[in-house]
Amino acid sequence: MPAPLQVFVQFFVLGLTSFGGPVAHLGYFHERFVQRERWITAEAYADLVGLCQLLPGPSSSQVGMGLGLIRAGWLGGLAAWAGFTLPSAVLMVLAASLLSAHPRWIDGGWVHGLMVAAVAVVAQAVLSLQRKLAPDRQRASLMVAAAVLVLLVPRVWAQLLALLLGGLVGWCALTPPALEQSAPERLAVPLRRSVSVVLLGFAVLLFVAMPWLSAEARPLLVQQLSGFLRTGALVFGGGHVVLPLLEQALVPNGWIDLQQFLAGYGAAQAVPGPMFSFAAFLGFDLQPGLQGIAGSAFALIALFFPSFLLVGGLLPFWSDLGRLAPMRRALLGINASVVGILLAALFQPVWQTGIRGGAEFSLALVAFVLLLSWRQPAWRVVLFCAGVEGLSQLASL
Repeated sequence: MPAPLQVFVQFFVLGLTSFGGPVAHLGYFHERFVQRERWITAEAYADLVGLCQLLPGPSSSQVGMGLGLIRAGWLGGLAAWAGFTLPSAVLMVLAASLLSAHPRWIDGGWVHGLMVAAVAVVAQAVLSLQRKLAPDRQRASLMVAAAVLVLLVPRVWAQLLALLLGGLVGWCALTPPALEQSAPERLAVPLRRSVSVVLLGFAVLLFVAMPWLSAEARPLLVQQLSGFLRTGALVFGGGHVVLPLLEQALVPNGWIDLQQFLAGYGAAQAVPGPMFSFAAFLGFDLQPGLQGIAGSAFALIALFFPSFLLVGGLLPFWSDLGRLAPMRRALLGINASVVGILLAALFQPVWQTGIRGGAEFSLALVAFVLLLSWRQPAWRVVLFCAGVEGLSQLASL
């Protein structure tokens, strides 16, 4: 079997079965590719995870791209992304097509149950990320400052400003933990550094061009795709942080209804694979603009494209770059600000849309305890909330 096809098959199986979010995905990758298949050493895998934790974008998908790149070059990286993303993307397209064909379902009890589940899922994500990324007074203060800024100024530029200020404070005032000694040669990447430099150049060009691409003078499809590109280039902290950035990029422009947006986000919790497959749901039925399977495909590619440029561009240089103290200090502040942005999103739009009274709040509390204390997977909690709200609506008829 050709190496790229082998990579695709391995990641397709994982895409069908990997529930539990990015942290769980990294565990699945370690078990399969370090322990079972022995594609990479444990030390090299730790180096790869370290790089992807520092980059914006979906960390587990980036680790998958990196494993594919190391195993089979550029085609391997693309095969890993396609195999891991395809199952969840297909499920999200099916969900979007059902809601598009039956728009009255958006007012159904089960759809509101997805929104209630989103409250519990995001609250649990905020708590988990706070413990990891903002555990001390300095970073907790940065987290709160970012949340306040984003809540008081609900604009995309406010989120970018929060990230920039967090990075500046981190660079000036925070101290990263001691870095373990690492052998540069243990992360062997079969990529030419000259090609990686070109990819980094494209990444910089894309970042510089984002304001131009999103301007109102650009064609509608270009504006919409720029929203996905911008999110993929700026989302630090994992899958849940994609929520506020995509909401700001799409909902205020009237391209998708907020209820439909949150219903799709809730559905994304119930499928395996990367959270970023949510883009397939959004791209299926933007009004006007991206439509159908082609729209889903373009939205997915746009959201993941910055990650591929960054992983391919930085992976050969990681042994040198990962040790730069200023970069590591800045990332401490950026990550704390990321938690604040997600905290703001918990209130608006997630809480304000999902919680209408005591009954919804009670269900969200139960869901939160199921996630936090009973360690139930998110997909079970999502189905539970959808079922409770659906049965509640039937009982009231």
